[in-house]
Amino acid sequence: MRRSDVTRADGTWVGLSVDVRNHRRPGLTVFTAGESRMLISQASRPVLLGVVDEPLQGVDFWRTDAYRSCVPPLRADAGRARAGDTERWAHRFVRYLADAPDSPLHEGRWLLTRDCALPRWRHADVSHGEYWTSMLVEGHPGGYIDWFVHSGSWEVLPLRPMPHADDSRVKPYRKQAREGILPPVLLWWISGLDCHVILDGHARLAAAIAESVEPPLLELHRTVPRDDLAARTDEAVTFYKGELARFARLRAAHGPTVPDGAALAGPQLVRLFDDLNTARLPTWAWPLPGGASRWRRIAHEVAGAQWEAACR
Repeated sequence: MRRSDVTRADGTWVGLSVDVRNHRRPGLTVFTAGESRMLISQASRPVLLGVVDEPLQGVDFWRTDAYRSCVPPLRADAGRARAGDTERWAHRFVRYLADAPDSPLHEGRWLLTRDCALPRWRHADVSHGEYWTSMLVEGHPGGYIDWFVHSGSWEVLPLRPMPHADDSRVKPYRKQAREGILPPVLLWWISGLDCHVILDGHARLAAAIAESVEPPLLELHRTVPRDDLAARTDEAVTFYKGELARFARLRAAHGPTVPDGAALAGPQLVRLFDDLNTARLPTWAWPLPGGASRWRRIAHEVAGAQWEAACR
């Protein structure tokens, strides 16, 4: 595994790029069975069953209690030592993700970034507590991810039930939230669900909601592979040169009142470079061995015949 810092043109730290050289299937795996059924499994344990509804407006899901975080419990002194430093937490989380046999990492290039769009959608007149409560997908064990109302990955799905505000796991984090040193919540964007799932930090998010503060976030997603990155960078540079040549022809034809194009093409090139380093790619999913029939057997075992029949 190789990791490197990702920064914007102005030097702002965005996240960590992680190149994984591992041809094995990950321990936390997204499976598909046919066009509409999916399964998230961790070390052969069903974690989440999903069925995309026919109008493509959302996903019916059934969540088990089998999910286990690949991040070990975080000590209170670790939070204080990092004092809300998201960059340092990112390096620590990457180590956990790389070492854990049941993490979602697999072959390819990943980005662990603090540049998550979720906080930007909160209106100023809505408190942090209200906003993040509304972002959580409700329902346990069953529920619905609503693509119609919450289009564009506007929801967060806990992979296990959220603890209450007075839970013993939440209380220490509430103090850290008030002090501004809360460790980040680790999210994984899954394209097949079109939402974020919580890999680690259920209690930390509950603490942020209880104290009505903005939770620090780190989002994990697949991004442009290293080999493709080089080719796409060359394409962006070629585009930039082409734009300058086009403006040069216009200047030759119409005189020096025509700009040289650098003021327009330059910022566009910077945006292209930034997008290449941070772009989301669809989540890899593996065909479920046994296909739809095996999915139905699993659904019957963990959710019962009534839920499985209701999703047909």
